[in-house]
Formats: sequence, structure tokens, C-alpha cells
Amino acid sequence: MHLALVDWLIIIAYFLISLGIGLYYRKMAGKSMTDFFLSGRNLTWFIAGISMVATTFAADTPLAVTELVARNGISGNWLWWNALFGGMLTTFFFSKLWRRAEVLTEVELIELRYSGKEAAWLRGFKSVYLGFFMNSLIIGWVNVALISILQVFFGISAEQSLYYAAAAMLITAVYSSISGLWGVAITDAFQFIIAMTGTIILAVIVVNSDKIGGIDGLKAKLPASSFDFFPHIGKSGGINMLVISASTFFAYIGIQWWASWYPGAEPGGGGYVAQRIMSAKNEKHAVYATLFFQVAHYCLRPWPWIIVGLCTLVLYPDLGFDEKRLGYVMAMKDFLPVGLRGLLLVAFLAAYMSTISTQLNWGASYLVNDFYNRFINKNASQKLLIKASRICTMLLMVISLFITSRITSISDVWVFIIECGAGLGLVLILRWYWWRINAWSEIAATITPFIAYYVSKKILLWVFPNSFFFTVGATTITWILVTFLTKPTSHEKLFAFYLKVKPEGQWGPIKKALGIKPSKSSVLFLLMSWLSAVCMTYSILFCSGKFIFKEWNDACFWGIIALGAFFLLKFSMNKSAAIDQQNTDVEPQIKH
Repeated sequence: MHLALVDWLIIIAYFLISLGIGLYYRKMAGKSMTDFFLSGRNLTWFIAGISMVATTFAADTPLAVTELVARNGISGNWLWWNALFGGMLTTFFFSKLWRRAEVLTEVELIELRYSGKEAAWLRGFKSVYLGFFMNSLIIGWVNVALISILQVFFGISAEQSLYYAAAAMLITAVYSSISGLWGVAITDAFQFIIAMTGTIILAVIVVNSDKIGGIDGLKAKLPASSFDFFPHIGKSGGINMLVISASTFFAYIGIQWWASWYPGAEPGGGGYVAQRIMSAKNEKHAVYATLFFQVAHYCLRPWPWIIVGLCTLVLYPDLGFDEKRLGYVMAMKDFLPVGLRGLLLVAFLAAYMSTISTQLNWGASYLVNDFYNRFINKNASQKLLIKASRICTMLLMVISLFITSRITSISDVWVFIIECGAGLGLVLILRWYWWRINAWSEIAATITPFIAYYVSKKILLWVFPNSFFFTVGATTITWILVTFLTKPTSHEKLFAFYLKVKPEGQWGPIKKALGIKPSKSSVLFLLMSWLSAVCMTYSILFCSGKFIFKEWNDACFWGIIALGAFFLLKFSMNKSAAIDQQNTDVEPQIKH
């Protein structure tokens, strides 16, 4: 497909604006490491929240949702909708703690929380493992998705598409290295608006085309089971409907969201989510940013993709099982007029670049702050560290392009990451709420999943969910045994951590040693906030869907539930905030 002049003008204007934002924030980002990687801890909740949403809106996500819907109907989205439980847990139980810790990166928390050489080793290992290895895999699969889009949209080869992707990545790396998180976050907001506008326009055009005939025509052309919001638990179901076993359903809903480490959905927060939390103005902005992210992530983004995914079942019925994700790009190619083609391509570039810019900035923060500055040059000046950060950003770009050329299956990368992080999540949660967790606990929980994954896949020949249950179980048993067989973190380190972060949970011995009297706990209200927020978000999601499909009674039902959950959430948040304020005002009397 050839683009018209107006399409090219739109694309060029987009790139110029993105570079302009990077240049504008160059001086602000160059002041210090905190400015470069955390925007000087001065982001408002809205910018921080929308930056999180933009990062998760990668080039591959509309295609992935299209594939889920084309294979299993709307209910197929429960493969990622289930992660809301973990996301909201981060919102209420961890966002304040991350902001209060005042670390520069997630990995820096390790030596704030743990003591000894084992803590230093764990920090160094994770800085390279997450910042280099895992980050390159993530960028690689996002690049592969963009290459697939360019191949179908323009009808060019994979090699040519790789060159175009490399050019887009180079521009992203340039403005990311110039402006740091300041430019990344502001550009994210700009890019997210473009990406959402483009996907909404495509959904409206495709569903109202003559071949579909609007929402009514779409519903008439597809089996009713395609529009079911919930999966069928059992051995049979309708056409285009997710059918899963009870054990698989339990793995998704009951275990995966808290047990597995996965980029963007880390139990207890982590990665770029923690980075945005730590860059917020204060604890209140941190909570609101994370809450906005969860609601927008599950309620605002998916419906335009879902509608197009359903339409592809009608438009391209002959697509093979492994080709269904390309139906989205084929709809772009077939239905967009001149001008809108450029806009939609820019929308995908915006989604791609917002993810890549975050990954480059986030990965560089680990390599510079937690490896270079911690182990190689402890006395480096801020000017030298900023220079190193910019060099690392560009270096990560080059390495990630090499990894991209070696990835043959995005789904294989997803499975590897999910199952090799199975069982780690509980340690990442409990390290905030149980004083006995130590560095060896986290080391065991990090290494064991790789061994268990190999045993389950290569020796036992198990598949999901049995392989997942095995890995979670083996990892959990291992880290619990290791915790009680090794010495606890030093009291001096635990004292300092508790006084700085003020966590709740099982900190009795530490509080007693500090002379802190038992106080009222906000955990009950935090649980109430968590559950009501989950209920509210799912209800908004379902209400929006029922409204789109003109099922007015169901839309009203879910709307009423969402409203009730909102008032309960507001009440519980106010109560927990009041208790939290009382507890943080307590002055400890350290016993000698």
C-alpha cells in the first residue's frame, strides 16, 4: 500500500513533535539522576497514570486482543482481564510504600530492605537480568509486532520492515536519551491521545461499513456466544467462546495474579509501574496515578480493539488460527481512506514508541544506578551519571534490535516470562509486610522457577496449567525453607527500613524494639478499597460493553453496581488515609 502526501505529512509532523518535546525537556532531565529517571519526583497523578497506560498500549496489544477475540470471542480477554486483582493490590497496598521508600529504582529497594553481601549480589544480578536481559526481550517482542504490522500494511518483506522499525526506534532512543523521564512521560500523554483516537476511528469506520452494518449487523452475523463476557468453565461451549477447564480458570483467577512476575503486572508493583509511582509528587498522587492506570487500562482501551476483532471474524473468515491477529492490520489497510491511513499508522507508531521509550529509560536506570554507580564507579558525579544514562539508552537500543532479529514467536516469549517468574510474586508482596523475609528468600524465589520450569517442561512433559502449578508450588516451598534456614536481615537494616517506610503487617519484633506501641491497622480498609475498586472497574468495563452492544438493561445493572462500588471505595480510602496519617505521625522511642 502507498501512502498519500497527506499521510506522510501527518507522520512527519508526529515525529517532529515527539523530538520537539524531547528537546524542550533536555535541561530539566540533565540536572540529576532523579530528574533523568524520576522527573524530579514531580509528576502529577494524571501524567504519571496516563504514562503507565500508554506504556502498556504497545504495538502488539491491539493485535493480541484481536487474536483473543477472533479465537474465543469477548470472553477470551479474561486471559489478561484477570490481572486486575494484582494491579489493584499494588494501588492500595504498595503505591504509598514505594513512594515513601524514595529509592531511584525498584532494584535499589533490595539494599534498603535487606542486609549483607547477598543483598548486594541480588541487586547487581537483578540490575543486569531485568535492565538488560528481560528488557531486551520485551523490546524485542514489541519490535516483532511492529514489523508484522508494517509487513501487512505495506506488503513489504520482514527485512525491510526491520529497517523501518529500527528508524522508529532510533528516533525514540534519541528523545528518550535527551529528555529522560520528563520527555518520556509528556510524550506518552501526547502519544496515548493519538493512539486512542486512531483506534476509536478505525472501530467506528469498520463496524459501520456496508459489510458489517453497524452493531446490529455485527450481532446478526456472529453467534451469540461471541458476545458473552464470561468464559465457559467445562468441556463445551458456544462457537467463538473461551472454554477452559476448572483448573485453568483457578490458575488465572486464583493464583497467577499474585504468584507470577510479569512486566507491567508485577505483584507488589515493580518495573515501570514502580518508576511512575516513585516519580509522583507525593503519596496521594502515587495512589491516584495507579488507580487511574488500572481503570483506564481495563475500561478505556480495550473496546475499540474488541469491536474490530469481532468484525474481523466476519470480514476475514479464512484467516488461519495463527494469522487471526493480522486481521486488525488488514482492516486498517482495507477500510481507511487517505489521511486516516497516516493517522492510524501514527497511532501504532505512538503506541510503539511510548512503550519503547519507557523500556529504554527504565532499563538504563537499572544499569546505571544499580550496576555502574553501585559496583563500578561509586563516586561518579551527577554529570557523568547522566552521560552514562544516555549512552546506556542508545546501547540498549542496539542490543534490542539484535534480539529482535532472533525472536520467532511472541507467544513463546510470553510463556517463558510468565512461567519463569511463577512463585516469585509472593516474596515481592511479603517483603513489605513480613520482617522475616530476607535476601536469600528472594534469591531462592528468583532462581527456583527456572529449574522447576525445566523439570516440568523437559522431564515431566507437562503443559499449562499443570506446569504452572508445579513451578509455583516448588518455588514457594523452596523460598519458605530457605527463609527459616538462613539468618534474618540485620536489625539495624530493619529498623531503618521500618522507620522510613512505615509498613503494616507482621513487624511486631521490630516495632517492639523501636518502642512503638500497637496502633490501629488500616489493613481492613485497604482490603475494602481493593475489593471495591476491583468491583467498580469490572462493572465499568461490563457497563461500557453492554452500552456499546445496546443491551440497555444489563448496562444499567452494571452501572448501578459500579456506582455503589465507587461510594464504598471513597469511604474506605478516606478511612485508611486517616489511620495511615495517625500511624506515620508516631515518634518511635528506640530501646537500647
